[in-house]
Amino acid sequence: LGGSSAEDNTFILPTETIVDTTPPLPSTPQNGASLKRSKYFSISDGEPTTVAKKGRIATGKGSVSEAIKSTSQQKSPKPKTPTKSKKSPSATKPPKSPKTKSSSPRKREKIEPGSLPPPKDWEKIYSLVQELRADKTAPVDSVGAEALPERHLGEVVYRYQVLIALMLSSQTKDAVVGETMKALQKHGLTVENIQQTDNETLNNLIQKVGFHNNKTKFIKESADILITTYNGDIPQTAEEMMKLPGVGPKMAYIVESIAFQKNSGIGVDTHMHRMFNDLKWMKSTTPEGTREQLEGWLPRERWGEINALWVGFGQEVQQQKEKMLKKALTCSSPLEALA
Repeated sequence: LGGSSAEDNTFILPTETIVDTTPPLPSTPQNGASLKRSKYFSISDGEPTTVAKKGRIATGKGSVSEAIKSTSQQKSPKPKTPTKSKKSPSATKPPKSPKTKSSSPRKREKIEPGSLPPPKDWEKIYSLVQELRADKTAPVDSVGAEALPERHLGEVVYRYQVLIALMLSSQTKDAVVGETMKALQKHGLTVENIQQTDNETLNNLIQKVGFHNNKTKFIKESADILITTYNGDIPQTAEEMMKLPGVGPKMAYIVESIAFQKNSGIGVDTHMHRMFNDLKWMKSTTPEGTREQLEGWLPRERWGEINALWVGFGQEVQQQKEKMLKKALTCSSPLEALA
């Protein structure tokens, strides 16, 4: 087998010669460990150990039995158990289906004039208000949209000033509207002059009314439309008036009634809306809903007068209580007037 080296106690074998004196290994090592036979073995103490380089086998310190023993003592790694991932709250719940808009949205059914039954005893209450308002001393009678415009300047100018008075009246008391209209009339309240007036000057003229910045913009834009589309006049129908900036149904119906003596609808403001619902004449949540229901049963011949009549009545009740109390005590039905 060749000589041995005293230094490393290693047997030298011929090149390419393999000596395998290893006893058969157990097919299944203890504790499930496995050990594969190698092509090269070193011999130490009569038992094979590890493999050295080609032509030289190192004995090493350990034996096969020791290797098997150490292998069996090693703890086999525990198989990793899959951890349960925390599910987000959205994962536990089924996804919500996206809301889709209906192709045919439900529309509120239009109330046709004369299609609703009138409230009980409405005529009695209406006549009593007419009696209390016969003197026409409410603010709306002197500084309202019908009283303020300058008719002597011609019908076209008069109609334009009616429109402007109504545009100024939103969220503004009649007294303030009257003061503002007089300032505009002194400046020159015609559609041509307003078109030529710069925004700053116009805004200063109407600064006392509510939302004067927006109203300045609306008045200027409307002036351009009236000159280019209507030859300096205002539209003849409420439907066309509502196309003007800042003009809603209430304004349009009142302007139509005053300027053209036509009544395609009733102008209902927040005061009328509140009073009519308090009287149980209708049940609605908005002035527009009140208008539709009112048109459903009120005779058309009263459509033109009802706004000024009831707005003035509300003004006197709220702003001139003493005067209204005296009128109520001296009217034909004092108890009903005070109720």
